[in-house]
Amino acid sequence: NPRQRDRAGGLLASVHQPEERVLNLSGKNSLGTRPYLNVFKHFRVEEWKRSAKEGDVAALTDARLKGTVYRIRGSVPASSYLQLPRSGTQSLGLAGRYLYLLFRPMPRKHFVVHLDVTTEENLVVRISFSNLFKEFKSTATWLQFPFVSVAPVRDVPYLLGAAPVDVRWTCLVLDLPSILSLYLNRRYKHLKSVKLCSNLMVKNLCTSDLVFDPGVTFSEARLADLACRGVAPMPREMAFPVPKGEKWHDLYDYIRRGLLGGGPQSNSKCDCVCFFFFQRLLPDPILKLRMIIGFGGCRTKQALWTQDNTAVVYPCHAVIVTLQIQTGEQRFFIGHTDKVSALAFNGSSTLLASAQAGPLSVVRLWDFPTGSCLSVFKTHVQSLLSLSFSYSGAVLCGVGKDGHGKTMVVVWNAAQVTCGGEVAVLAKAHTDVDIQALKIAFFDDRRMVSCGWDNIRLWRVRSGALHSCPVNLGEYHSLEFTDLAFEEGHAAEQDFVCSKSGHILEVDYKNVCMRSARRLLPAQPQGCQQQDKFSGPGIAINSISLSSTFCATGSEDGYLRLWPLDFSAAVLEAEHEAPVSSVYISPDSHKVLCTTATGNLGYLDIQSRDYNTLMRSHEDSILAFSVEGTWKQMATVSKDNTIRVWDLVSMQQLYDFTAADEMPCAVAFHPTQQILACGFDSGMVRTFSLAASDLLVEHKQHRTVITGLTFSPNGKFMFSSCLQGTLALYSCMVQKSHILRVLGNVVAQDAESGPDALVVSGDNHLLAFVGPSKYVVTVMEACSLDELLRVDISILDLNSMALDSAVRVCFAPVPRGELLVSTSSNKILVLDAKTGRLVREVSPVHKLSCSSLVLSKDSRYLLTAGDKVIKVWDYQMCALFQVYIGHSEPVRQVAFTPDQRHVISVGDAIFLWDFLALPAERSPPASLAAAPKPFQGAASHRYCLLLCVAEPRKETKSPKSQCSIRPDSYRHFTPRFKASVFLSPPAGSEVLKLKAVIGYNGNGRGNMVWNPDTGFFAYTCGCIIVVEDLHSGSQNHWLGHTEEISTLAVSHDAQVLASASGKRTGDSHCQICIWNVQDGVCTASLFHHETQVQAMAFSRDDRFLITLGDYSDQTIALWNTYTYELMSSICISEPVHDVAFSPLSHRELAFVGKGAVTFWLLEQQGADVNLKVRRAPAPEVLGPVELTSLCYGADTLLYSGTNSGQICVWDTETSRCFMTWEADEGEIGVLVCRCSRLVSGSNTKRIRLWAVATVQELRLKGPNARSSSVLLEHEITLDGTIVSTAFDDSLEMGIVGTTAGTLWYVNWTESTSIRLISGHKNKVTEVCFSPDETHCATCGEDGSVRIWSLGSMELVVQFQVLNQSCQCLAWKPHPVVAWGSESQHVVAGYSDGTIRVFSISRTEMELKMHPHAAALTAIAYSTDGEMILSGGKDGLVAVSSPRTGMTIRVLADHKGSPITVLQCTRKQDRDFGVEGGELWLATSLDRRVSVWASDWLKDKCELLDWLSFPAPASPEVSGLSSLPPSLAAFCPWEPGTLVYVGFGMQKEALFYSLHKKQVVEKISLPYFATSLSLSPAAHFMAVGFGERLLRLLRCPASDVQDYAGHDDVVHLCRFAPSGCRLLTASHSAVLVWELTGG
Repeated sequence: NPRQRDRAGGLLASVHQPEERVLNLSGKNSLGTRPYLNVFKHFRVEEWKRSAKEGDVAALTDARLKGTVYRIRGSVPASSYLQLPRSGTQSLGLAGRYLYLLFRPMPRKHFVVHLDVTTEENLVVRISFSNLFKEFKSTATWLQFPFVSVAPVRDVPYLLGAAPVDVRWTCLVLDLPSILSLYLNRRYKHLKSVKLCSNLMVKNLCTSDLVFDPGVTFSEARLADLACRGVAPMPREMAFPVPKGEKWHDLYDYIRRGLLGGGPQSNSKCDCVCFFFFQRLLPDPILKLRMIIGFGGCRTKQALWTQDNTAVVYPCHAVIVTLQIQTGEQRFFIGHTDKVSALAFNGSSTLLASAQAGPLSVVRLWDFPTGSCLSVFKTHVQSLLSLSFSYSGAVLCGVGKDGHGKTMVVVWNAAQVTCGGEVAVLAKAHTDVDIQALKIAFFDDRRMVSCGWDNIRLWRVRSGALHSCPVNLGEYHSLEFTDLAFEEGHAAEQDFVCSKSGHILEVDYKNVCMRSARRLLPAQPQGCQQQDKFSGPGIAINSISLSSTFCATGSEDGYLRLWPLDFSAAVLEAEHEAPVSSVYISPDSHKVLCTTATGNLGYLDIQSRDYNTLMRSHEDSILAFSVEGTWKQMATVSKDNTIRVWDLVSMQQLYDFTAADEMPCAVAFHPTQQILACGFDSGMVRTFSLAASDLLVEHKQHRTVITGLTFSPNGKFMFSSCLQGTLALYSCMVQKSHILRVLGNVVAQDAESGPDALVVSGDNHLLAFVGPSKYVVTVMEACSLDELLRVDISILDLNSMALDSAVRVCFAPVPRGELLVSTSSNKILVLDAKTGRLVREVSPVHKLSCSSLVLSKDSRYLLTAGDKVIKVWDYQMCALFQVYIGHSEPVRQVAFTPDQRHVISVGDAIFLWDFLALPAERSPPASLAAAPKPFQGAASHRYCLLLCVAEPRKETKSPKSQCSIRPDSYRHFTPRFKASVFLSPPAGSEVLKLKAVIGYNGNGRGNMVWNPDTGFFAYTCGCIIVVEDLHSGSQNHWLGHTEEISTLAVSHDAQVLASASGKRTGDSHCQICIWNVQDGVCTASLFHHETQVQAMAFSRDDRFLITLGDYSDQTIALWNTYTYELMSSICISEPVHDVAFSPLSHRELAFVGKGAVTFWLLEQQGADVNLKVRRAPAPEVLGPVELTSLCYGADTLLYSGTNSGQICVWDTETSRCFMTWEADEGEIGVLVCRCSRLVSGSNTKRIRLWAVATVQELRLKGPNARSSSVLLEHEITLDGTIVSTAFDDSLEMGIVGTTAGTLWYVNWTESTSIRLISGHKNKVTEVCFSPDETHCATCGEDGSVRIWSLGSMELVVQFQVLNQSCQCLAWKPHPVVAWGSESQHVVAGYSDGTIRVFSISRTEMELKMHPHAAALTAIAYSTDGEMILSGGKDGLVAVSSPRTGMTIRVLADHKGSPITVLQCTRKQDRDFGVEGGELWLATSLDRRVSVWASDWLKDKCELLDWLSFPAPASPEVSGLSSLPPSLAAFCPWEPGTLVYVGFGMQKEALFYSLHKKQVVEKISLPYFATSLSLSPAAHFMAVGFGERLLRLLRCPASDVQDYAGHDDVVHLCRFAPSGCRLLTASHSAVLVWELTGG
């Protein structure tokens, strides 16, 4: 504004702003005008008429600046100053946004600058900055900022106080409106006055609305087009002189708003840069809520579908969450201050109503698509329990309790809320009846139906009043009604009401009467009709939902049931572990949403009959959590007595441990092992092995609540403390920790308990805690608990009238050597960890005391939690912070994730936040650290020289910018955790031959190849490459790896296959095997990458092989396929996700990674290889994305997929992206292109076929190309994330692999998908043969029982039980008969204690029994098949009849130890002198075996022998991480003899004679056995080991042969009845072996 007026009525009535003629950078005109005001020149400071001076103020000529400067000096700043305007009653009236001050503080002196500004409210505010100030202070009219200097000392980054000796001239830019808005929430009007106090030199002042950059010349600004960004070069009369050949930033300092808060961002190379803090913490916001793990809070009955069926909406305490069911993405509605008690949608899901509980009950109305709050209004009730929207959204109804506890119904008019209008009360009424549910009729906005205890009422709004009338219930008047639903889509005005007694009443609204009543009863025995009189209780129904064709009910017994509208019989049901609290049918009637009383949220897909769990949550407040980075897991403990382990990437629950009589209160992960430590309120400290899901050790040093539990960062020690003040030190050098030292009364007993009571320094040397009283902080030597330091917190503040006490402690990263202490007076004290000296303090921190605090690894940011908020602080300048809300309860703990990319906070729920601050040191912009900047020349310079390797075998590596931080892409292979170590077997003649492998490893990436021309088809299962003939189904097995294979690549002529796996035992690098396809021989083994190989590719002419390391390895290797010598190796600065060679040239290839495609060009000169690179960033419209997959298209096209679902099309000639389109809702991990068709596969389980014929024409249009011409031809949904694909040249048919362990044959022409290869996704728990050996059965932790044909190795039938793990199974014995016989049955035992009997021929479940309260661990048929013996985890053995379904006997002899084996065999009539024709044994984990004789027809069962085998006192003696199982079996070739293996004094197999009552033979074993089977035919014994070996022994000669092929513990081996076949299992892989002789 060139004309500025003094609105305060001062000296300047009118001031004309002069204009400077500068270059117009917009390019429209050569010259233009840009306004600014040279303050000293305009007010003629040198005349001292409009300005004033006091003390030693003089005008000097500065030789360096070549102009006049003003020196202001004096011992007291207030006595020497320069002031504008002259009088305090006058005003400058300068309204420019930016104030530029050109000054230089005097060395070793202090200075003060005062700026008086006027606000729009005519309030004068003083802004002062000085190096005299030690901390930021503010009042309503004064802001005081410390001026801080940057020091050259590494450990002291900032200096308070006098300026350094080498301080430089500085251009300081102040954004005055932002300062007022940020700190005082005021609007800036104009600058009133300026007062510059000693000691400093001043060149000039100016104001402007432009941002001037002094380091840019006019010509540079024109070339860079800076005008479009609002930046201009500094006017000449305001600029500092720069000698020729020098740079401005090398001589001066430039500090500008937006570049402050973390240090100035300039090119300055001086040792001291001055800057000060009145900026906000950047970035703003620094936290972004990513995900909440939790559901409910007030009630678990509120969950809704959106109208498009793609998302569900539910409350999580005070936050409303929208969850996309396919991608898992969450959106949040934040605004409530207490727990949300009710939700309601209008019919189109455009309006969302939400109510919060508590005395300040309010209702919020949200615009659902945008997430904005349209209205907030009070409810007139204290606690609103239910909301109902009319279909149109014009009427909203709510039910709650008033202040006297009386039920109240309120109806609001919400018709004008979308137009900005208010919500008005239509009517309200009090009632004495109980109301559990109330809903507005869909056919009339002013009619409602309610139900409750002993009543159903109809409501109507008429003439501003709310009237109701009861429905005559007759004999059903005393029922407890729980929910109601309208029969939508019908002309009849009727609804259904459900009750706790199982009754469902149909109410006719029009006639105010009950039309019919039905009672739903539990499943009846066969022959009983549902309508028969039944004396037992009905199904206690909690919720009901109706569609036009069926009804869904949720009941107290944990079942979700689907019924026809006549309720004749349940057509589908899903069982839950807890009562179902609500059900809701989706608008398209394809899914049913279900919530449980324990906080679980899921839905049933009716078409596929799959149940998908969307959310699991704690039932009560979360007390503490711990995060580890290796396996990326998080553990939480809660008041609901559970310990839960979550996957940090997917945030899905992995484990759930329940302590029935104890409450876990502290938890800690071991830093390097999969071990979890947990402290309980009983004083017990337990450690668990997550790998084995087993308890390792219990420590009983404490007698009361555990208050602190932590590991040292190196994992060598563990520390615990309790409420009595006891501190314990444990050694964790071995897996089972043991106590080293216990000290009493050292930890404060009167301090607040919390998750951070004990902290260890990052160098493992120091342990700190509050104690022995709450006023003292103690520091000890961590390895010995020797006391080093005590600091009395209460005496540090001498001015305080109250004693201050310590609350929490936290170590800063090691180089700083600081200890942070939060106190009861809401301060954070920063102490020197060695001396205890107070370094500085931050106050106030929170309104209440700080409950948790933690520093980032780079010491830049401090996290604190207090009350219900989280704060993020700039640790160097704690005046800067940001506050985040969302929790409805106090935040118990807050922490960074190990990769520092996220923040986790817990209290009422688990909140995962994205941490948006950039790391302290950013990696180079190019994806390769060694790459120089690309040439900025013509298009002919497409590539720049990246690397020249003079010697063909030399490697060039540069430091990695980040280490082991998993990127946001599922493309990266993560090997399944294995506790076993492979030991290679000796060579020898083989009796066993591997016949077949059942399963495909869905954990691999690109681990399936198919060449349609030659028919070569191969895939991986564990460490085996399976080469299968697609016509005959026969398999060949290539055994060269010992670790899990990550990926495969086949040459274009299908003559060479490359496979990659992890490190072998003793190796330092991963293994890459090169195979000759013709004879299956491994011709070469390559070793280079350190962790995993995630992708490989052959060049078009098969001359080169490129191998790509994963995100931890970050190396790319190029190999010569003639000699398989390493030609080049490059270390990359950021993870790369995929690689592909150009189909047109063997010299061109491309990589995709974080936000860019990198194009490479290979140039070979003799033995040297030059790699040239050009990095092409993704379009800005995509935002910060990961490019996760790529493939070359026709001619010069390249397609790439992103982790957010877009496909980008690139022109490889110009290296530019000219088109993008939204191809999926999730990450696209697979792309395949052939001519005019493109296939994409993603983690949404979908594979899509696109028509891209017109894309080549659109390339000519460049960035203006539109994606509307790309057509989606076909789409197929499979059973898991797409990880591997192979298609023919026309893309008409192909093979697709998923993470579910399935290979699918896909035919686009026929739109079909057929399972080609399938297997168990999780661990296989049992295998067995059918009596006729034509089939075998397997079961697994995925809850499935699968029957396989041994002839074709195809899956015949599968029985699936949802939400349960199938632990054991047995095939019913029977003489060898034809396969179609009705007698083919298998029995399976499950983790919920149930037994299910399946008929193979009829493919149905015939019987379900529940004889156990604990999970089953073993099951067997009696020899005649008339009885089922089952053993549980609690050691009980049950004998049940499959004919009657009754349990006839329970044996408790092994109680307390899990049953590992049950086996039955026939015996001679007079054997052992007892009656009965059957012997059976039971083995338990405590090394005990019981042998029984039984005659089930006579109900006789007699204990014949009881064996107990000795073992060492501690497993550590044998170096074991977990105990091997105890296994026993009857010896088929020695009647009356059994064989036992297990943990014992020696590694051996024992032959025990039941006749002689003694061990008659011992066979030495190399390791402890993990599985055992004896051949019924020949004298062979098969033994599996944890060392991944299978041993075959010939008895009694003890001839042995060892076999490889397993990639984990061989935990199962089973001989066929004929002894000619053997089944073995290792995790999810099942191997079928044949005995060839011997």
